[in-house]
Amino acid sequence: MNYDVIIIGAGPGGIYSAYELTKLSPNLKVAVFEEGHELAKRHCPIDGDKIKSCIHCNSCSIMSGFGGAGAFSDGKYNITNDFGGTLYKYIGKNKALELMEYVDKINLEYGGEGTKLYSTAGTGFKKLCIQNGLHLLDASVRHLGTDINYIVLGHLYDYLKDKVDFYFDTAVETVKALESGYEIVCPKESFTCGKCIISVGRSGSKWMEKVCKELNISTLSNRVDLGVRVELPAEVFSHITDELYESKIVYRTQKYEDLVRTFCMNPRGAVVNENTNGIVTVNGHSYEDPKKQTNNTNFALLVAKHFTDPFKDSNGYGESIARLSNMLGGGVIVQRFGDLIRGHRSSQSDIDESFTTPTLNASPGDLSLVLPKRILDGIIEMIYALDKVAPGTANDDTLLYGVEVKFYNMEVLVNEHLETNYKGLYVIGDGSGITHSLSHASASGVFVAREIAG
Repeated sequence: MNYDVIIIGAGPGGIYSAYELTKLSPNLKVAVFEEGHELAKRHCPIDGDKIKSCIHCNSCSIMSGFGGAGAFSDGKYNITNDFGGTLYKYIGKNKALELMEYVDKINLEYGGEGTKLYSTAGTGFKKLCIQNGLHLLDASVRHLGTDINYIVLGHLYDYLKDKVDFYFDTAVETVKALESGYEIVCPKESFTCGKCIISVGRSGSKWMEKVCKELNISTLSNRVDLGVRVELPAEVFSHITDELYESKIVYRTQKYEDLVRTFCMNPRGAVVNENTNGIVTVNGHSYEDPKKQTNNTNFALLVAKHFTDPFKDSNGYGESIARLSNMLGGGVIVQRFGDLIRGHRSSQSDIDESFTTPTLNASPGDLSLVLPKRILDGIIEMIYALDKVAPGTANDDTLLYGVEVKFYNMEVLVNEHLETNYKGLYVIGDGSGITHSLSHASASGVFVAREIAG
């Protein structure tokens, strides 16, 4: 079957490409191929207390399916060029912000109305950070929450399903360049198209690497972020989260001059398991519904690592650290900060007696046996730095879950149209290595759709 445009991947980039194409060029014949399930059928067996280890489903419902890996995220849309990717380097800062704001309006229209837009503009907290050796990044943040984010995605699918052909549970084996257009090869059937948008997300990194090799598309190695998820009483950060909701704070360590940053802050949220290619790591969620909120706030502390010759497999390095955690803890490990500082492995009784009640049933253990010393030293130094602006962060009963790993795709070489060296072949979203967030990935989808629509 032949299409005008085929989109590979139904994550934010793919969804917003399809959305914008239906608005601007409704006569185009468009198909979306997704190896995962439709939204209503996505469910992970380890999303609970009974199963801790990955059972290797044929399709990972956490990473794949309509909505991509962001479907069960906290639903934070950060409108900024300061973090979340380097889309602005290709399309310009003003255009990138304009597209993120456009996506925000669509989210409000499709179920996000009533959610709050936070901003660092004019906040006094920025001065407090500077006074204590910390740097607060500028951003406006729309918090949908895991619950509202799911509703928005459901409404978007209801809008698209009769205008676009969706092929769920359909893996694309490869993409072949034809004299005019492209052949999309699936296990049982092949399809052709005039233009192709690849938006496979982080879970498609290995597939993207294979396609780039086959088509001789140049790539650059990217980084991997390693660290822990911190959980503490919500009151410790309430003076920050009530005003900003999410604060992206960066600290340069004195010992190694490494950059440590906060990531994915979830006020009154819950710590959750995350499955990445069969490896169980940790993440965090929070909800708009007060009935689903907890007494704790959680956020990640991450250290970025770049590699050069002779080693360039940053994702492989991150996977090896995560596998070690899984081997020692049977999944995610949790440790009290006081125990870590004293070189003491947390026991179940230590966790049970902690003043901070964990929201995830993780295995008590010793993170110093998992994380490299340099990374762990940076995290400890950052916790003491945060304690100056949020007293209580360095309390003994602060919980650390490990490991948290943020994998980034290799960066695919594209031009200012987000087009590869093949005319009409676009690579967008987190699979491009250019975007690292819901807002940037969605904006890249809108941008490419407008390029195709002319």
